Amino acid sequence: MAQKKQSGSMPNAHLHELFVDELKDILGAERQLLKGLKKLKDAANSETLSKAFQTHYEQTEGHIERLKSVFGELGLTARGKKCKAMEGLLSEAEEIIEEFQDSPEVVDAALIAAAQKVEHYEIASYGCLVTYASLMGHKEAQELLGMTLAEEKDTDALLTEIAMSEANS
Repeated sequence: MAQKKQSGSMPNAHLHELFVDELKDILGAERQLLKGLKKLKDAANSETLSKAFQTHYEQTEGHIERLKSVFGELGLTARGKKCKAMEGLLSEAEEIIEEFQDSPEVVDAALIAAAQKVEHYEIASYGCLVTYASLMGHKEAQELLGMTLAEEKDTDALLTEIAMSEANS
Protein backbone atom coordinates (compact mmCIF):
# COMPACT_ATOMS: atom_id res chain seq x y z
CA MET A 1 0.00 0.00 0.00
CA ALA A 2 2.81 2.41 0.81
CA GLN A 3 4.12 1.66 -2.64
CA LYS A 4 0.92 3.01 -4.22
CA LYS A 5 1.03 6.21 -2.17
CA GLN A 6 4.69 6.75 -3.00
CA SER A 7 4.17 6.14 -6.72
CA GLY A 8 1.19 8.51 -6.87
CA SER A 9 3.29 11.53 -5.89
CA MET A 10 6.23 10.98 -8.24
CA PRO A 11 6.47 12.26 -11.79
CA ASN A 12 5.52 9.69 -14.42
CA ALA A 13 4.11 7.36 -11.76
CA HIS A 14 2.42 5.34 -14.51
CA LEU A 15 5.88 3.84 -15.24
CA HIS A 16 6.40 2.56 -11.69
CA GLU A 17 5.00 -0.96 -12.18
CA LEU A 18 6.93 -1.36 -15.42
CA PHE A 19 10.11 -0.12 -13.74
CA VAL A 20 9.76 -2.60 -10.87
CA ASP A 21 8.94 -5.46 -13.26
CA GLU A 22 12.02 -4.66 -15.36
CA LEU A 23 14.15 -4.49 -12.20
CA LYS A 24 12.93 -7.96 -11.22
CA ASP A 25 13.66 -9.23 -14.72
CA ILE A 26 17.22 -7.90 -14.87
CA LEU A 27 17.94 -9.12 -11.32
CA GLY A 28 16.89 -12.60 -12.40
CA ALA A 29 18.92 -12.22 -15.58
CA GLU A 30 22.06 -11.20 -13.70
CA ARG A 31 21.72 -14.17 -11.35
CA GLN A 32 21.27 -16.53 -14.29
CA LEU A 33 24.26 -14.95 -16.00
CA LEU A 34 26.57 -15.80 -13.10
CA LYS A 35 26.13 -19.49 -13.92
CA GLY A 36 26.52 -18.88 -17.64
CA LEU A 37 29.73 -16.89 -17.28
CA LYS A 38 31.39 -19.80 -15.47
CA LYS A 39 30.63 -22.02 -18.46
CA LEU A 40 31.86 -19.42 -20.94
CA LYS A 41 35.07 -18.95 -18.97
CA ASP A 42 35.71 -22.69 -18.82
CA ALA A 43 35.07 -23.11 -22.57
CA ALA A 44 37.36 -20.26 -23.68
CA ASN A 45 40.72 -21.18 -25.22
CA SER A 46 42.20 -17.70 -25.04
CA GLU A 47 43.57 -16.64 -21.67
CA THR A 48 42.53 -13.07 -22.47
CA LEU A 49 38.95 -14.14 -23.13
CA SER A 50 38.86 -16.36 -20.06
CA LYS A 51 40.03 -13.42 -17.92
CA ALA A 52 37.41 -11.16 -19.52
CA PHE A 53 34.68 -13.63 -18.57
CA GLN A 54 36.07 -13.84 -15.01
CA THR A 55 36.12 -10.04 -14.75
CA HIS A 56 32.54 -9.85 -16.00
CA TYR A 57 31.54 -12.48 -13.46
CA GLU A 58 32.92 -10.28 -10.70
CA GLN A 59 31.21 -7.21 -12.18
CA THR A 60 27.94 -9.12 -12.36
CA GLU A 61 28.14 -9.79 -8.63
CA GLY A 62 28.45 -6.01 -8.21
CA HIS A 63 25.52 -5.43 -10.56
CA ILE A 64 23.38 -7.65 -8.36
CA GLU A 65 24.40 -5.66 -5.28
CA ARG A 66 23.54 -2.39 -7.05
CA LEU A 67 20.15 -3.78 -8.01
CA LYS A 68 19.53 -4.74 -4.39
CA SER A 69 20.34 -1.13 -3.45
CA VAL A 70 17.87 0.16 -6.03
CA PHE A 71 15.15 -2.09 -4.64
CA GLY A 72 16.02 -0.83 -1.16
CA GLU A 73 15.78 2.80 -2.28
CA LEU A 74 12.28 2.05 -3.57
CA GLY A 75 11.32 0.41 -0.27
CA LEU A 76 11.00 -2.99 -1.94
CA THR A 77 12.46 -6.41 -1.31
CA ALA A 78 14.95 -7.44 -4.00
CA ARG A 79 13.17 -10.27 -5.75
CA GLY A 80 14.09 -11.36 -9.21
CA LYS A 81 12.07 -13.35 -11.65
CA LYS A 82 13.13 -15.87 -14.23
CA CYS A 83 14.30 -13.96 -17.28
CA LYS A 84 13.21 -15.89 -20.36
CA ALA A 85 15.42 -13.79 -22.62
CA MET A 86 18.56 -14.55 -20.62
CA GLU A 87 17.56 -18.19 -20.38
CA GLY A 88 17.38 -18.33 -24.18
CA LEU A 89 20.65 -16.48 -24.69
CA LEU A 90 22.48 -18.76 -22.27
CA SER A 91 20.92 -21.85 -23.83
CA GLU A 92 22.20 -20.67 -27.19
CA ALA A 93 25.66 -20.13 -25.68
CA GLU A 94 25.65 -23.71 -24.37
CA GLU A 95 24.73 -24.97 -27.85
CA ILE A 96 27.63 -23.00 -29.31
CA ILE A 97 30.05 -24.47 -26.76
CA GLU A 98 28.87 -27.98 -27.60
CA GLU A 99 28.86 -27.43 -31.36
CA PHE A 100 32.32 -25.86 -31.60
CA GLN A 101 34.20 -27.50 -28.71
CA ASP A 102 36.30 -29.52 -31.15
CA SER A 103 37.24 -26.43 -33.19
CA PRO A 104 39.51 -24.36 -30.96
CA GLU A 105 40.11 -21.88 -33.77
CA VAL A 106 36.39 -21.11 -33.90
CA VAL A 107 35.15 -21.61 -30.35
CA ASP A 108 36.44 -18.29 -28.97
CA ALA A 109 34.85 -16.31 -31.80
CA ALA A 110 31.59 -18.18 -31.19
CA LEU A 111 31.79 -17.52 -27.44
CA ILE A 112 32.32 -13.82 -28.06
CA ALA A 113 29.30 -13.71 -30.36
CA ALA A 114 27.18 -15.40 -27.68
CA ALA A 115 28.52 -13.11 -24.96
CA GLN A 116 27.89 -9.99 -27.01
CA LYS A 117 24.26 -11.02 -27.52
CA VAL A 118 23.99 -11.16 -23.72
CA GLU A 119 25.71 -7.77 -23.40
CA HIS A 120 23.37 -6.16 -25.91
CA TYR A 121 20.37 -7.48 -24.00
CA GLU A 122 21.79 -6.08 -20.78
CA ILE A 123 22.60 -2.74 -22.42
CA ALA A 124 19.03 -2.44 -23.70
CA SER A 125 17.59 -3.41 -20.31
CA TYR A 126 19.75 -1.04 -18.28
CA GLY A 127 19.23 1.74 -20.82
CA CYS A 128 15.47 1.51 -20.32
CA LEU A 129 15.83 1.32 -16.55
CA VAL A 130 18.03 4.43 -16.47
CA THR A 131 15.44 6.27 -18.54
CA TYR A 132 12.55 5.18 -16.32
CA ALA A 133 14.47 6.13 -13.17
CA SER A 134 15.21 9.54 -14.65
CA LEU A 135 11.62 10.14 -15.70
CA MET A 136 10.32 9.24 -12.24
CA GLY A 137 12.90 11.28 -10.37
CA HIS A 138 14.70 8.32 -8.80
CA LYS A 139 18.11 10.02 -8.87
CA GLU A 140 20.05 7.43 -6.87
CA ALA A 141 18.56 4.55 -8.86
CA GLN A 142 19.40 6.42 -12.05
CA GLU A 143 23.01 6.82 -10.91
CA LEU A 144 23.43 3.19 -9.81
CA LEU A 145 21.81 1.79 -12.93
CA GLY A 146 23.84 4.18 -15.08
CA MET A 147 27.06 2.85 -13.56
CA THR A 148 26.05 -0.67 -14.50
CA LEU A 149 25.05 0.45 -18.00
CA ALA A 150 28.50 1.97 -18.50
CA GLU A 151 30.17 -1.26 -17.35
CA GLU A 152 28.04 -3.31 -19.74
CA LYS A 153 29.07 -1.06 -22.62
CA ASP A 154 32.72 -1.36 -21.57
CA THR A 155 32.44 -5.15 -21.51
CA ASP A 156 30.90 -5.14 -24.99
CA ALA A 157 33.78 -2.99 -26.26
CA LEU A 158 36.33 -5.30 -24.62
CA LEU A 159 34.76 -8.33 -26.28
CA THR A 160 34.96 -6.58 -29.64
CA GLU A 161 38.60 -5.79 -29.00
CA ILE A 162 39.38 -9.43 -28.14
CA ALA A 163 37.48 -10.59 -31.21
CA MET A 164 39.41 -8.28 -33.51
CA SER A 165 42.84 -8.87 -31.99
CA GLU A 166 42.65 -12.61 -31.27
CA ALA A 167 39.52 -14.63 -31.90
CA ASN A 168 38.60 -13.52 -35.41
CA SER A 169 42.15 -13.30 -36.74
